[in-house]
Amino acid sequence: MSEIESAVQKSKIELKTKQEINTMKKAGKMAAQVLEELGRFVRSGVTTIELDQIAERMVRRLGGIPTFLGYRGYPATICVSINEEVVHGIPSSRKIKTGDIVSLDFAATVDGFVGDIAKTWVIEPVTNEARKLVEVTEQCLRLAIEIMKPGKRLGDIGHAVQAYAQKYGYGVVRDFVGHGIGRQMHEEPAVPNFGKPDTGIKLEPGLVLAVEPMVTMGGSDVRVLSDGWTVVTRDNSLAAHFEHTIAITEEGPVVLTNPR
Repeated sequence: MSEIESAVQKSKIELKTKQEINTMKKAGKMAAQVLEELGRFVRSGVTTIELDQIAERMVRRLGGIPTFLGYRGYPATICVSINEEVVHGIPSSRKIKTGDIVSLDFAATVDGFVGDIAKTWVIEPVTNEARKLVEVTEQCLRLAIEIMKPGKRLGDIGHAVQAYAQKYGYGVVRDFVGHGIGRQMHEEPAVPNFGKPDTGIKLEPGLVLAVEPMVTMGGSDVRVLSDGWTVVTRDNSLAAHFEHTIAITEEGPVVLTNPR
C-alpha cells in the first residue's frame, strides 16, 4: 500500500451539506468565470505577471478572494506553468510565445468556500504532439468525472486517468495529486491520478473533490525548482494540467467550476 493510500484510509473525510455545496457552486462559478475570461489574454507576447494582475482585479471585482495569494507563502493569484512546467509556476516578466503550451491554475474563495480550476492552452502554431498531449489530458479529466458516482471508489478515479494517459504512452505525475476541497483549499482525501479499480474510499454524496490530471509526454518523475514552487518534469518533457471541482451527489457528479 502506498503512503497516499494509507493516509487516505486513516483520514477523516468531511462530507458537505446541500447548502454548503450550493455555496461552493458560487465559488466554483466565479473561479471558472475568471479563468474563462483570462483565457482571452493567453497569447503570444503577454507576460505571465500581466495575466496574474488581470486575474486578481477580476476576482476582487466579482467580490471573491484570490485563494492562492499568500497561501503557504505563495506570492501570486494564479499559477502559470509553461511547457515542461507541470504546476505552481510563479508569474513573472516571462512572455508567452508561439509554440508554448500554457497551464493556468486558479482558485477563488467566496463566503468561506473554495472553487479550484485549471486548464491548459496551446499557443498556435504548436506541434501536433503538443496539441495531442493537451487533448488527451483534458479527456482524462472528462473520463474521471464520468465515473464519479456514489458507490464508486477513489481508485476508480485515478485508474481512469492513468489508463487513458498510458494508452498514448504518456506519463502520469505521482508526486502531486488532487484533493478534497471545501472551507480549505486542500482537504482530505488525496486524489491520485493513478490507482487500481475498486480500491480506496467509497464516493459518497457530499464528498467534494478537486480532480486534476497532470500528464507528461515523457516520464512521471518531477522536481521542484530553486524558487521552491515551480514543478517541472525531470526529463524536460512537455506537461499539461486540467482541473475541476466536483461534488458527488445522489444523482451523480456535479461540476461546480462551471462558468454558466
